[in-house]
Amino acid sequence: MIAGFVLAYQLGIFDRYPWAIAVYPAILSAKGVISGLLSGRLGTALHLGTVLPRFFNNTKSFYSLIHATVVMTLIVSVVMGSISLVFGSVFWGVTSADFPNIIAVILATMALGLTLTLVTIKLAFVTFKRGLDPDIIVYPIMSTIADVFITFCYVLILNVYALFAFGGKSIIAAIIIVHLIVVLYLVAKDHKAKEFRRSLKESLFTMLFVSFVVNVTGTILKGISDVVKNRGREIYTVYPALIDTIGDVGSVIGSTATTKLALGLLRPSLSSIRDHAKTILSAWAASIVMFLVMAVLSSTINGTLSLSNISNFIFILLIANVIAVVGVVLLSYGVSILTFQKGLDPDNFVIPIVSSFSDSLMSIALLIAIVLVGTP
Repeated sequence: MIAGFVLAYQLGIFDRYPWAIAVYPAILSAKGVISGLLSGRLGTALHLGTVLPRFFNNTKSFYSLIHATVVMTLIVSVVMGSISLVFGSVFWGVTSADFPNIIAVILATMALGLTLTLVTIKLAFVTFKRGLDPDIIVYPIMSTIADVFITFCYVLILNVYALFAFGGKSIIAAIIIVHLIVVLYLVAKDHKAKEFRRSLKESLFTMLFVSFVVNVTGTILKGISDVVKNRGREIYTVYPALIDTIGDVGSVIGSTATTKLALGLLRPSLSSIRDHAKTILSAWAASIVMFLVMAVLSSTINGTLSLSNISNFIFILLIANVIAVVGVVLLSYGVSILTFQKGLDPDNFVIPIVSSFSDSLMSIALLIAIVLVGTP
């Protein structure tokens, strides 16, 4: 909700750059996926003992993972920016003059977002030392923190770019150059390291796929923006929380299914989804409660808490919830089954695919609900 509050009250800067609202979900999703890859691998590595719960004098695996995260962030930023240019020219109405702006803003925002790497590592170490399971705790916490932090970074970069003219562009260029220099150093240092190359190779396809999907999400959000016009402050306030919640539903269902498959408690077939019904219904019920809370909070924050407005808004969110949850349940369970059957590493596929697709599913569901019910 904090991320949504920042988004809703910075609509002026988004109006100034029509592409900015479409790029926002792409940055949000990409940062969440990178945090998910890092937290998932850290949790597994801590359990296996290939990473020790400390920053210094750690294993080669630990440093290779961190270096790969820094390099992957730049690769994803460039790919995501390139795909954004295609989507922008076709769907967002941007011109060739906007292309350098889009690339620069994405690269600088994602570079600032690397600060979260330290928070993710620290959280994983603390939970592991206290006898808790990082696989259960770290990603849900970090996905939410990432939403808030990357929203602040994105709004900050947009304002610096807009308010300080050439000086702002120089600041953004400096951030990008520093990140590039660090990446070149790490590649030169670790390009022969087997684990470093493996981390990049296994994650690359997933991240390329995610980069495409999140631009679809951005295009849908721009469609929502065009529909709600000036009455959409309530929508923008809850939007990051909505996609985060649906992503968490998918994460819970996918992660618990994978664990049950490994323990032999579920048959590796789609028909066994009936045996996972209690977990699915529990996650769904929790998401409905959260959607109702979000509707009330958003209406209160924006001063539209009348009976007619809140009823309309709740109806929109409940319809969107039903559509999105059905989609994410089928997706997360299907990905869990397929990855298990093929012997793939779930840390490289389940969370990235489910989290990115859940953003698109939630955005599509929200747009459908708004069109059916009308704006709040």
